Amino acid sequence: MAVELTIEELREARDVDLGASDWIEISQERIDGFADATDDHQWIHVDPDRAKDGPFGTTIAHGYLTISLLPVMVTSIVKVAGVQMGVNYGIDKLRLTAPVKVGSRVRARGRLVEAQDKGGGVLYKVAVEVEVDGEDRPALVGEVLYLVYG
Repeated sequence: MAVELTIEELREARDVDLGASDWIEISQERIDGFADATDDHQWIHVDPDRAKDGPFGTTIAHGYLTISLLPVMVTSIVKVAGVQMGVNYGIDKLRLTAPVKVGSRVRARGRLVEAQDKGGGVLYKVAVEVEVDGEDRPALVGEVLYLVYG
């Protein structure tokens, strides 16, 4: 269930636990589609037979695939009412800390760090960890920035 805030509440919010998004399955089809979209067909991602003998024993998601899922995961845990438009504003301190193996499920756990007025909108920062179901280490840790306009 998403934390819902008005723009005014967002402006004042600090250190708010947003909980976790729903799980997203990382299928080989999703990995292959990302490889096609980005022209990144490295064997560790798209060649299951070769990847069996690789360092992870199977194919793994592109790090940028994991990153690209952040908007859908974050917007599922925080909703800002009265927004006409929102944009991704950037990423701070991002690290890819563990591989995401094919067939895994991932979800984002977030914490609203801060918000401030910026250019007629409100810029807010969410600290995120992308968890991998059944794994001890997160796949990603960082801070994502969104700019919303009311």
